[in-house]
Amino acid sequence: MRIRIGLGSCGIAAGGMKVWEAVKDEVEKRALKIDVQQTGCIGMCYQEPLLDVIEDGGEVYTYGHVTPERVMRIFDDHISKGQPVTEYLVGTSSRPNDFLSGQVRVALRNCGVIDPENIRDYRAGGGYSALRKAVTSMSPEQVIAEVKASGLRGRGGAGFPTWFKWQATRQAGGDTRYIICNADEGDPGAFMDRSVLEGDPHSVLEGMAIAGYAIGAEEGVIYVRAEYPLAIRRLEIAIGQAREEGMLGSNIFGSGFSFDIRIKQGAGAFVCGEETALIASLEGERGMPRLKPPYPAESGYWGKPTNINNVETYANIPWIISHGGKTFAAMGTEKSKGTKVFALAGKVKRGGLVEVPMGIPLRKVIFEMGGGIKNDRKFKAVQLGGPSGGCIPEHLLDTPVDYESIMATGAIMGSGGMVVMDDTTCMVDIARFFLDFTQKESCGKCVQCRIGTKRMLEILERIVNGKGREGDIELLEEIANLVKEGSLCGLGQSAPNPVLTTIRYFREEYEAHIRDHRCPAQQCRALITYRIDPERCRGCGSCARKCPVRCISGKKKEPHVINQSQCIKCGTCLETCPSRYKAVIVE
Repeated sequence: MRIRIGLGSCGIAAGGMKVWEAVKDEVEKRALKIDVQQTGCIGMCYQEPLLDVIEDGGEVYTYGHVTPERVMRIFDDHISKGQPVTEYLVGTSSRPNDFLSGQVRVALRNCGVIDPENIRDYRAGGGYSALRKAVTSMSPEQVIAEVKASGLRGRGGAGFPTWFKWQATRQAGGDTRYIICNADEGDPGAFMDRSVLEGDPHSVLEGMAIAGYAIGAEEGVIYVRAEYPLAIRRLEIAIGQAREEGMLGSNIFGSGFSFDIRIKQGAGAFVCGEETALIASLEGERGMPRLKPPYPAESGYWGKPTNINNVETYANIPWIISHGGKTFAAMGTEKSKGTKVFALAGKVKRGGLVEVPMGIPLRKVIFEMGGGIKNDRKFKAVQLGGPSGGCIPEHLLDTPVDYESIMATGAIMGSGGMVVMDDTTCMVDIARFFLDFTQKESCGKCVQCRIGTKRMLEILERIVNGKGREGDIELLEEIANLVKEGSLCGLGQSAPNPVLTTIRYFREEYEAHIRDHRCPAQQCRALITYRIDPERCRGCGSCARKCPVRCISGKKKEPHVINQSQCIKCGTCLETCPSRYKAVIVE
């Protein structure tokens, strides 16, 4: 029997280390011969901390929301008596829950299953066999042909054919080439790359080594955000182990191929997710994009041919080489092959990571795997593609998840962030929020992005503050299109997407803000009023006691009144009014 505990960032944040210590204590106190293993996130972040009991026959019992107190119950009943604690169970290997049952896991195949700090776990499941196969029995051209057959497109956002990048880099002149892994994951609500690096770092190393062999590179660099300390630590461990066992270094598998990897920590600039800005940062310069061509495949890191893919792209490569490109291509759609990892966040019941075949409808991801909307509220929109993505409304929920279909809605696939919104969300304020992010993250190199996003943000701030003017919507559209057309890199070219899609699908909300000075979602403070209904108020005083500015007055057991000139519209009165009265009204 084994016990496995989820110790990714989400598991640790939820109290996983306390569970780990409690399990170790119980094993020691009871003198049990049980192997206790750490693992990464399996994707069910909403159930963390997670604990698996793996019986000798191979059956896995997964417990959710585990606490040190629950650990004792699991030991008393399941470990000692063989009676699973059903009220804590969230699934078993023979009966997986709805969140996992619809998934097809390729990039996430080992996450939540292996110990990410133990190379033997990775190799026991076939790890590094794809690298051995590539360097000992395939030519570089055959490796590229297999990736081409898979139809794998870059999972970092643009969806460019992976094989084409590799081939262009291989065919470029010169003797020195580089492999770079873009792990600069900066989208709010996105945590796909982080989870793979924390849960299965060797798959990324193996994928990079195969890519290095294919293009003729001997050095790889992982550019990872400094805000990912656990991912960095596990990468360092994995690189050290791979070197010790000859998976990295000189003459790998006796093939004559040599390849090594190092880590570069990024300083957290969103624009460094753009490949030429990333290269500038690697070279010690300020992270700013440059004109293309030349492309990195021709002149990249230190002016040498360079191939750049993101974490998820490289994690797919060993599976493709082992199982064959056609097997990967059999999943997905005609133009978007394989699977895609998404980070479900926002107003969804089951937040976490999902990996699904391309072409699956958005509705299935959100309502079947994600469990629907929190508190059973009404779905309003989903932001796909991060802060530079777009908001997709309810009537487009049956849109297939593939590059072309998502782009047709005005959004982008991006790296895979999926932020779900309910009917309490103000779409004008959401556009302002995301534009505020991209405006601050603009490197400032080109006028359209630097000035255009600033002017758009000023208009949006004016609208949500109740000072919108006729013509603001048209002005936003005009500036947005100029920014898209004139910006140098993908940040500026896509920054207007949240504004354009919210105007396209929720124009009536903009008009309500401007013409009626009203926020339909009742979220914009300048456009709402809190009032106490004298017919419902029983004078309990709850709201008056909690009001931070003391603007509520009234005698005990008599209706209270809000002084509108002093009210800061914080909503505390609404939160504290007893639900049986519902006396506070938002207008």
